[in-house]
Amino acid sequence: MNTEIKSIKEQLEEREYELLSPFATKCKDSKGRKRSRDEQFEIRTEFQRDRDKILHSKSFRRLKHKTQVFLSPYNDHFRTRLTHTLEVSQIGRTMARALRLNEDLVEAISLGHDLGHTAFGHCGEGTLDSLLPNGFHHNLQSVRVVEVLEDMNLCQETIDGILTHTWGYKPKTPEAQIVQYADKIAYINHDIEDSVRAGIISENDLPKDCVDYFSSNQSTRLGKMITDVINNSYEKPQVSMSEEGWFYVTKLRTWMFDNVYLDPVAKAEEKKAKNIIKSLYEYYTEMLASYYSQEEIPQIVTDYISGMTDQYAIRRYLDLFVPAPLAEHANDDALLKKARSRQ
Repeated sequence: MNTEIKSIKEQLEEREYELLSPFATKCKDSKGRKRSRDEQFEIRTEFQRDRDKILHSKSFRRLKHKTQVFLSPYNDHFRTRLTHTLEVSQIGRTMARALRLNEDLVEAISLGHDLGHTAFGHCGEGTLDSLLPNGFHHNLQSVRVVEVLEDMNLCQETIDGILTHTWGYKPKTPEAQIVQYADKIAYINHDIEDSVRAGIISENDLPKDCVDYFSSNQSTRLGKMITDVINNSYEKPQVSMSEEGWFYVTKLRTWMFDNVYLDPVAKAEEKKAKNIIKSLYEYYTEMLASYYSQEEIPQIVTDYISGMTDQYAIRRYLDLFVPAPLAEHANDDALLKKARSRQ
């Protein structure tokens, strides 16, 4: 029976060589993990194992209550960090399949790329960055989550993709290059949709030349960006967009920063969020002063705060800095007494 189960993994590995592009990252060629493993059921490839490790992690589950753009959204249809992650994964898999690259590696990187994001999205990240001696970057924290805090023992290729998903880094695999584009394509498009729903912008506000190039229709615009990457990368060792496509993507992203990401309406609550993060950081830093060295404390506090969801950070702030009211039983007790007196 063990031989039969093990052959499943072997067949999957052989199938990669038969079906995938010569440029694809094959599981059997992986540079491996820090620690060897001994698992009884060999029915998954190494990148499939990475995907499942991330999917079942606590840090992944917490993404459902972390901000994407809008803080503590009142509308259930707004994206959270979790739904953003799932959209990145689906866009990445679509491109990987068309290019015959390794879908499992793309999915693992996509699901893990934002595990280190703070509460309150980029607002929280910027606040921590300003407080820490060496700054804060969510991609570096995501690597710390999978390597240290949850010790997932992932393949080197998956860790590299998580590290380099942020623009400006140079990925070592074409699958990680896909995630760089998938992340950007996902957030530009879904942030436009959420901003329209919030009434901050309308489709008519978008730059006319970008609309002419991509379309004002959400699905069409998304499809054209994905198709551009596929057409420009097919049977090539590097994943990239066309020069024209990249120009309009960049212009649309810049417009979103000017009109949404940095807009006072969209960011009206950010001052409060920044104060929460700053207050928590200062409180925990002082609290740990008697227990750890000054060199150790910033990282310990960062690990704790960056793992918080929006609501948990708010609860901790309320517990620590807002006086708790006495239990108000008086009115209820009087009502009960009056009711009993009429029996």
